[in-house]
Amino acid sequence: MESTLRRTWAEIDLDALEHNYRTLRERVGRDVKFLGVVKADAYGHGAVQVSRTLQELGADYLAVSSIDEAMELRDNGITMPILILGHTPREQVDRLIELGITQSVTCRAKALEYSAEASRLGGTLKVHIKVDTGMSRLGYLCEGRHFDTGVEGICDACRLPGLEAEGIFTHFAVSDEPDDDSADYTRRQFDLFRRVVDAVETRLGRRFALRHCANTGAVARWPETWLDMVRPGLLLYGCGEFAAELGLRPVMTLKTTISTIKVYDPDTTVSYGRLFRTERTTRMGVVPYGYADGLFRALSNRCAFMTADGPAPQRGRICMDMCMIDLTELPRVDVGDEVEIFGEHSSVNELAALAGTIPYELTCAVSKRVPRVYRRHGRVVERELMLRF
Repeated sequence: MESTLRRTWAEIDLDALEHNYRTLRERVGRDVKFLGVVKADAYGHGAVQVSRTLQELGADYLAVSSIDEAMELRDNGITMPILILGHTPREQVDRLIELGITQSVTCRAKALEYSAEASRLGGTLKVHIKVDTGMSRLGYLCEGRHFDTGVEGICDACRLPGLEAEGIFTHFAVSDEPDDDSADYTRRQFDLFRRVVDAVETRLGRRFALRHCANTGAVARWPETWLDMVRPGLLLYGCGEFAAELGLRPVMTLKTTISTIKVYDPDTTVSYGRLFRTERTTRMGVVPYGYADGLFRALSNRCAFMTADGPAPQRGRICMDMCMIDLTELPRVDVGDEVEIFGEHSSVNELAALAGTIPYELTCAVSKRVPRVYRRHGRVVERELMLRF
């Protein structure tokens, strides 16, 4: 569905995505496979369009969170390998096999379920074994006294009928953190992962085709962890603290327009809670962008949006569908003018820092009523609105 309303929209620069992919691919080298993380609708950028571009560029794998996300890609012409990082119920194994989707196996119970169902169907399910090396979330527990039982459990899973254990992986907890304690923790995680992989491969008498653990932080900071495949997430979209130093470009630019301008006398309170009070005659613009669109209410009175003439401070409490910006020092800015929330001229990293969160959360929060406009080679190639008509 295409929106005809010029309200608030996200421009997705597929040329920037291509630039980021090629830059990261060159960084890790052609001998290391490239998995693009496109879960959560490609962090709000549009999973189908991002995956289609990555497939054309020659990426090796995609990662999603659920079978629904994987099926969306298959239904839209994505044929490349897809890894599901989260849980899939056993009754969906037939679809996994039919669609050629790879499933993570995180514990003995899941391995047994998937094996039994695949065997009943007379098929083979490709899987990647997840190792918990310190994230303390999903995966076979192998640390300390659990090492031997964890290794044996992984070996058992790899021997089960109906399962093809193509890969083994883990996830770093603090690979993006610069302090010494975090660096030590990442080293311990990586060392444990290598010891687990060595032990399993020795017992099985074969090597996994894909051993992977390098998330965004590790792609940027830990080249020794790249192994057979890397899994950049936020880096791919040109966000986060490492993007600029690696020469990456933001893929999403979020824009809105000024719908109304009013001039208020001194001592006028603005918006819910009367948190902001004018100290002088104030020229105030209203933009149709609020917390229902993805602008965190916690940013009220704490951020600024970029106009053609410079930043305009946000004033008063952010509303559901709109918020106010101070245009007193920007007399040439008028009704209908574009305003950049974040993107090329106003970093999402800075907005996230003001909100006390991470850029992922802001791009993922851009709601379904915000149309996505996809650009490639300098022109609009697709528009998408996720609302149902």
